[in-house]
Amino acid sequence: MRLKWTRNGCIRGRLLLSIRKWDSGPTFFSEAKGTMARFSDDLLARLGRLAASEGVELLAVEVGGTARKPVVRLILDREDGGVTLADCESVSRQASVLLDAYDPFPGAFALEVSSPGIDRKLYNEKDFARFEGCAVRVKMGPTWPAPRVIDGVLEGRADGVIRLRDRSGASRELPESQAFETRLAPNLEESFTRAKHRGRT
Repeated sequence: MRLKWTRNGCIRGRLLLSIRKWDSGPTFFSEAKGTMARFSDDLLARLGRLAASEGVELLAVEVGGTARKPVVRLILDREDGGVTLADCESVSRQASVLLDAYDPFPGAFALEVSSPGIDRKLYNEKDFARFEGCAVRVKMGPTWPAPRVIDGVLEGRADGVIRLRDRSGASRELPESQAFETRLAPNLEESFTRAKHRGRT
């Protein structure tokens, strides 16, 4: 489970559906049309610098909830040692002041700051390179023919294609434009290791 800090304290849980992404700077996701206009490049850059000043990386900014009760989620990462509750609390406190100054919503909103979790979503080119050789689960979009959930060992991402190796050892290429999300699947590591050894016998 991932660590999550809210204005009311520390809880544990998962993030909701997110549908938009970019590869440069903090990744921005939104469940609501028009939200991007309220999160300027300047605001995203300042949130990124704020996180960096605390020794962590701002992986993504996600906006969810409802029109009446929007939720802003900041996803933090640190390669050496992981994100702590103190990191989440410190970034949350400072980001709250910054977001209030920019006023991205007409009314109140909730702020959540969390680590990516062990089943982390892969957000950008750096993530895909970092986790090559790991078991992942790719969820494809609604137009992709079944099965839409595809497991494999990540072999890389390039030219808009996600490359996996399945349990038989065969390579698969999935168009990133049709992939909804790619997550680490640590619970599948052992099964892929066994399949690899069987293929050698």
